[in-house]
Amino acid sequence: MHSYGYRANGVLSLSLTILALLCTVASLSGVILNLPPPSAHVEVVNINWFQKHRSGNDEVSLTLNISPNLESLFTWNTKQIFVFLAAEYETPKNSLNQVSIWDGIIPSIDQAKFRINTINKYRLADQVRLLFSTISATNGPRSVKPL
Repeated sequence: MHSYGYRANGVLSLSLTILALLCTVASLSGVILNLPPPSAHVEVVNINWFQKHRSGNDEVSLTLNISPNLESLFTWNTKQIFVFLAAEYETPKNSLNQVSIWDGIIPSIDQAKFRINTINKYRLADQVRLLFSTISATNGPRSVKPL
């Protein structure tokens, strides 16, 4: 008869082989499902106000329409999704400035397609007094896109 060591080795080897097979199937399921990419539409409805602080900061408040469809991100192993909206703009000092202006947690596929009209949740500010001239020159932010 086999010793306890041989039996334990056989059980452990079988268990690890089954676990590796399950991990392979789980990782390939995302490729096999071939879901369409998520989509979103963001519109700047209004520029509410500009502020020039004495400390040298510019600040702006925006009203946004956000309407994403994130249903394709939910698969069998997705519990929730964290999404955020970033505004990008250029200044002479920095070629790319990114500021997070809204975020949220989508807890289920039932809430993955929505439409919200909101103001920016976080301050859209620039520390070197160049935001006002950038937005004035382009009649609005260069782009506001979901990431």
